[in-house]
Parts: sequence; C-alpha cells; structure tokens
Amino acid sequence: MIGLYLEAPAIAAPGLDGWSSSRPVLSGEQSYRAAPLPDYMPDILPATARRRGSASTRLAVQVAQESLMASTWPARDLTGVFASSIGDPYITDQMCRAVAAPEPVVSPICFHNSVHNAPAGYWSIATGSLQPTSSLAAFDGTFAAGLLSAAAQCRGEGRPVLLVAYDLPYPEPLLHARPLLGPFAVALILTPERTGSSLLRCTLRLCEEGPATRMASPGLEALRTGNPAARALPLLALMAAPAPADIALDYLPQAGLTLECHPC
Repeated sequence: MIGLYLEAPAIAAPGLDGWSSSRPVLSGEQSYRAAPLPDYMPDILPATARRRGSASTRLAVQVAQESLMASTWPARDLTGVFASSIGDPYITDQMCRAVAAPEPVVSPICFHNSVHNAPAGYWSIATGSLQPTSSLAAFDGTFAAGLLSAAAQCRGEGRPVLLVAYDLPYPEPLLHARPLLGPFAVALILTPERTGSSLLRCTLRLCEEGPATRMASPGLEALRTGNPAARALPLLALMAAPAPADIALDYLPQAGLTLECHPC
C-alpha cells in the first residue's frame, strides 16, 4: 500500500491535444471527438534534438514538457519514469526493413533512437537534469507498471517523480501483429506530500485480477483499450473532475492495481 499525491497532468491523443482543452472532455462536460494530432516539436528540445528525435520521443517529451510547465517543480528536482509497451514503432520498422534489404545498412541516427530509453535521454538533454530516469515496458499493463514504479520511488525516496507513458501504433505489417488504435501519451507528477498544485490524494494497492475501470464515453473507452498508455484515462478523468473514487487499472494477468482517490 503506497500513499501519494498527483498533480500537473498532461495528455496528447487523438481529440485530446493538451490538458486545458481535454479537461472538459474527460470530465464529461463536452463530447469526445477524435482528431489528428499535430506533429509535435517540443520547444524544450534543442533544434538538433528536434531534428534527430523520433515521433515517439517528441510525443513523450511534449507531454513531459506540458506537465513540467503546469507545476512549480524545476526539472533538476524530478526523477523520471518513462513507460512504453513497445518503444519506438517507426524506428523498429525502419531497422527491420534495413536488415532485410539485400545490402543491410542501419542508419546511425536510427540505431541511436532505437533504444528503449531514448526519450528519457532526450528529456535529460533538454532539461539539463542529472536526476536518474528509468524506462520500462509491461505489455498492456505498462501504465500501471510505470505508476507503481514511480509511486515506489516517490514514497521510498521522499521526492517528486515525473511519470511519462506513451505509445504509438506500428506501421504495417507490424501493426497486424500488435494492433494499437492510435497515439497516446500522458504525463503527471507524483509527490510524497501535498502541494498547492495537488489534485488527488491516492493510495495504491495490488489486488487480485478484476475488471478495470471503464470510460463512460464509447470513443474514450475504445481509446483506453486500444493503447496501453491510454489505460491512464480513468485516472485522468478523475483528475479532471476530482471526487472520491476507487479506480482499477489493468496490470498483470494475475494481479490488478487499485487506486483509492480523494480530491485535495
């Protein structure tokens, strides 16, 4: 059982471009309508990093930047947890095609971006932060795994932690093997104590596997089940309209993650 506080949510998904415009949709005040995302070029990244960074990196850094700007924490104080179920799908596709060519040659920049912690590395470069980061994957339970890891670090070390979860769909033919509905990225900050920006006080518990909390909107529910990072949607909806509630998140085949939440 781990208790902590949540603040500074950020989101990037079809029809959910940024927290300020997404909050009324997540709270149920407005209907959800999917719309293409822009090609993000986060200002925080140096020009060279923006050119070299992949779409996955730019998406992850975009929400991390939004979360940081919504908080009062300097980047140098934030430990980072970056969670993605598949890493960079476009780079994986490019490398598979390259090694399958008659004369296999992999671009150095492509290889540079292929590692799972590339977005975390770009984030550290962009902010100049020397704080540790971790990068993890847990298939469809990736968001819950990232949240649990961030919560353990937050409570165990008594310091704020930036959590970033993101996934983009593969291009074909890999999309056929691992279908994802669309891109999704979320970021939020966990703190061990309440701050002036805290939205929710949460207690995390591992529990027996059970049904995860669903979204009332059919479109948002399709998005939730269509991307591992989007399993965050019930929690984001509660942060958009804070109220006492329990949330169940997909985690492992034999275990789920429950959050007992109260508004601050």
